[in-house]
Amino acid sequence: MPKFAANITMLYQELDFLDRFGAAKAAGFSGVEYLFPYAFDKDALVEQLSIHGLTQALHNLPGGDWDAGERGLAIFPERKGEFQDSVGSAIEYAKALGCKQLNCLAGIRPEGSDPSVLTETFVDNLRFASENLGAEGIKLLIEPINTRDIPGFFLNRTQQALDIIAQVGNDNVWLQYDIYHMQIMEGDLAPTIETHLPRIAHMQLADNPGRHEPGTGEINYPFLFDFIDKAGYEGWIGCEYIPAAGTKEGLGWYEPYAVS
Repeated sequence: MPKFAANITMLYQELDFLDRFGAAKAAGFSGVEYLFPYAFDKDALVEQLSIHGLTQALHNLPGGDWDAGERGLAIFPERKGEFQDSVGSAIEYAKALGCKQLNCLAGIRPEGSDPSVLTETFVDNLRFASENLGAEGIKLLIEPINTRDIPGFFLNRTQQALDIIAQVGNDNVWLQYDIYHMQIMEGDLAPTIETHLPRIAHMQLADNPGRHEPGTGEINYPFLFDFIDKAGYEGWIGCEYIPAAGTKEGLGWYEPYAVS
């Protein structure tokens, strides 16, 4: 059966952040993920994970000035030092939280920039991060994101991500496959997942259009969950969606998969 993690950045926004852990556990989730832990004291996060018996499935490396619209640091040649420092911060949090995989957001391509320079910088930064994370037993993930929600995002297709992983040349770089983003950019979900499953370390979901819970849009999630399970996927699926009418009200889709 698929293993789901509540994305508590997106879910339970009606609650204070630290209260979302308990709400996720009460709904039957055994894991959580969220964008960033860095604004919170590590001990407070560890306490919530421990109290509720939850696994920290994923968080991101620092993504720059999020409130100003930045969506990652990894493609900017002039910010390599900042990126390397951010890797150290991410490892510190991941070790405290017991998180075994971190996602690296590429960033938004500056207008007029040379794609080859951005790619070279991205590859160099991923080599640095993959080596440092690997030394701590932590996987490094990269995620293609659709350019409708984040115009100009540098990494936006599965094959592009796989090509970059090949250029890095380190076995500790993995694909984070977000079903919602790739439905928008590519479609052909099941065959793509099946073909590249050995390189996929984490998945995320939302329906399209609207980025709401499964069952609100065009994606046949019951089929896809069964397909993923039969294909032998053993990783987490992060529930990174915007509830259409409240988190609890929209969890009907999850009832067959909830951990009692």
